[in-house]
Amino acid sequence: MDIDRIVTSSARLIEEQYVFPEIGTKLADLLRANLREGRYADADVPGLSALVTADLQSANGDLHLRLKHHAEEIPDKPSEELTVAMFTERSARDLGGIAAVERLVAADGSTVARLEITPLLYPPSMAGDAMAAAMQLVATADVLVLDLRNTVGGDPTMVAFVCGYLFDEPTHLIDIYQRQGDRTTQSWSSPYVPGRRFGGTRPVFVLTSRRTFSGGEELAFDLQRTGRATVVGERTGGGAHPRVGHRMHPHLELTIPTGRALDPETGGNWEGTGVHPDVETPADEALATALRRVP
Repeated sequence: MDIDRIVTSSARLIEEQYVFPEIGTKLADLLRANLREGRYADADVPGLSALVTADLQSANGDLHLRLKHHAEEIPDKPSEELTVAMFTERSARDLGGIAAVERLVAADGSTVARLEITPLLYPPSMAGDAMAAAMQLVATADVLVLDLRNTVGGDPTMVAFVCGYLFDEPTHLIDIYQRQGDRTTQSWSSPYVPGRRFGGTRPVFVLTSRRTFSGGEELAFDLQRTGRATVVGERTGGGAHPRVGHRMHPHLELTIPTGRALDPETGGNWEGTGVHPDVETPADEALATALRRVP
């Protein structure tokens, strides 16, 4: 393992790409100084991952900024293709992230559909058919429960795709600022989705846990912010920065946040704070709590 190359290249990429340039420069200097001082000299691959990640998160606690260790070998592809290759393989293995579709009955006799998405909201190009099929199964329910308690990430375009089923008209969800080009783009619920919509009037509950992160948090945040859903469970993990990945070693991926999500009205987001539920309860009690609140 070429530790000098891995750390030096990581420092350069963070300086060039991290969404907060001043912090990126500070962290790059820290990595270079620690490399000179021998902090990483005796590390094995998992150890280097842990040491560098701790250093990268020392400035502002950005959980998306890390040198991530993978037990399985990472595809040898450029950054633009790496995430696609990794997500494609995982999406097929995870059935597009559709973990469960379940029919329940509330105390008042309402039909409740629970849709569990685990572990990721994969891009529509990979999992759109699976998500559309799941949304057709729940389309006639009286109440929808989106179970995001184990949704640990995902793609913003899938968030917009799912939201397309939950609004009657295109709805402004969130803005995304990108350092590259110094530009901000808007994300709206998909104006067209295959099949029948659940629609914008029937009740929607979103279940969250401390594990809910990144793309899972965006879906909860967007539905809560627009008043479309009631969030039930625990405060989420607190990662609001879209990231890119770089292969630094067959088992090490450097993940760098290159943008940040922005509430269109306030400019805020859930970075570091998480999404605060409307109804706070332990994650393992969230479903029962939601069912008790069915009208």
